[in-house]
Amino acid sequence: MAAKQKGLNSLRSFCLEATDNSVAMHNAVDFFGVRNSSRDPNTMAARLVAQFEEQNRRITSLMDVRFDRVYDGRDVWLRVTTGNTVGAVPLYSPSSAVPDYGLVIQPRFPWPGIGPMLAEMGWRIAPVPLKLPLLRRSERKVPPWVISCMILARIKALLDGMTRRFELCREIRSIPRGAIHWSEYAVQHMARGAFLSLPCTFPDLRDDRLLLGAIRFSLEKQLRSLESQIEHGAFVHQLVAFCSELLRIVRRNPPYVPSPKVLGSWLQRPMKTSSFAEGLQAIEWTVQDRGLAGPSDLEGIPWHMRMEKFFEAWVETVFSSIARELAGELRVGRKRQTTRAIAWEPGYVGSQKSLVPDLWLDWGGTAIVVDAKYKRHFEEFQTQSWRSVEEEVREQHRTDLFQILAYANLSKSSRVIACLAYPCEPETWRRLVERKTLIHRAEITVGSRAVHLWLTAIPMSTAIEKIRVPLLQELRAIG
Repeated sequence: MAAKQKGLNSLRSFCLEATDNSVAMHNAVDFFGVRNSSRDPNTMAARLVAQFEEQNRRITSLMDVRFDRVYDGRDVWLRVTTGNTVGAVPLYSPSSAVPDYGLVIQPRFPWPGIGPMLAEMGWRIAPVPLKLPLLRRSERKVPPWVISCMILARIKALLDGMTRRFELCREIRSIPRGAIHWSEYAVQHMARGAFLSLPCTFPDLRDDRLLLGAIRFSLEKQLRSLESQIEHGAFVHQLVAFCSELLRIVRRNPPYVPSPKVLGSWLQRPMKTSSFAEGLQAIEWTVQDRGLAGPSDLEGIPWHMRMEKFFEAWVETVFSSIARELAGELRVGRKRQTTRAIAWEPGYVGSQKSLVPDLWLDWGGTAIVVDAKYKRHFEEFQTQSWRSVEEEVREQHRTDLFQILAYANLSKSSRVIACLAYPCEPETWRRLVERKTLIHRAEITVGSRAVHLWLTAIPMSTAIEKIRVPLLQELRAIG
């Protein structure tokens, strides 16, 4: 038993764990296991950290992560600095050059809160699988529904893009069609007096029944997996409903388990789209039990999710509710509805080609320009004075201010509200509302034109009806 537990601890040590926007320190000697394998373990560990960082530079760039070597005078440390990306990826070993290590970055706002928000947003943002080697030891580090979310999103895109194809069909028909098998007709049908039973072979435009059967098999397996995860929260019921809705589309087709050979032949089809290939991959993952709940010890799927995109979609959801309440018109940067081109002369010298505010809400004679920032700034400014905040944070905040003011300058309205929205904990948001400090305001007046600058926080929770109330009150007070 002790040997087994020691083995488990050894496996855990190969996986780096962190949260987004954080700094984690790991003793490099212990992490690489060189304490007893070298007369100078610190020197060996320092060399391995340098090789580790070099070998995994492409992967860490994908995950917005930076590895650094730190020496405190006694020990060598591996410093892991994370950004706005969460996910799980393999890392290559500096000694064997194979993906023996793993990196798991969890959201700093925990999964029990993130899941309901994904459901509230209608799953418009979902974790994205990566084309990397499979993970060996981290598929249990994130809730299993995360994988189901990815797979269902891909299957939906596959179903949306499916087209019918010609199949060679063989049927007994009363009206001739295509090639008639006369010898069979004479021996098997006409001899029995079935003069209107004509065996025919003909091409017909039909749905791909085998592929739809494979989709049904995958959805039924995902549904069983999700139904075993209800304890994660009520939002899993929404995933179950989403899966059931997709199942209704393919319910007329019998389930079919595709072999690797069949999956390969489907991938060889001409003019296949990216959604088709990704959908087939989702079916393959389901058939092979990769990343699903249950006793499977198979390898996990590498994935990531940009939390700044997640937060932008969440703020969009909140302001969509506000726009409906105000009967205003909301335009969304995600859909390229707010893009304003920058005309350079000559064109090739320009760096920034356009300005794209996240959200633009026109309401009466007021334009509300919103930029969502997945940063810690708002909570830091609540607990510290401006001078005590780190210079890097202050510089980033100045950049945010200049950016939103540039967006505000695009409006021709006499009154513009330029709003920077930051995430916060639900409890922090409740305290701000109670103290009536949810919105920090400033005003810039130029002639008859007024620009109102707002800094506000949007809680990482699903109570949209509550979230919009203080914002609506402020807008109506100005209007």
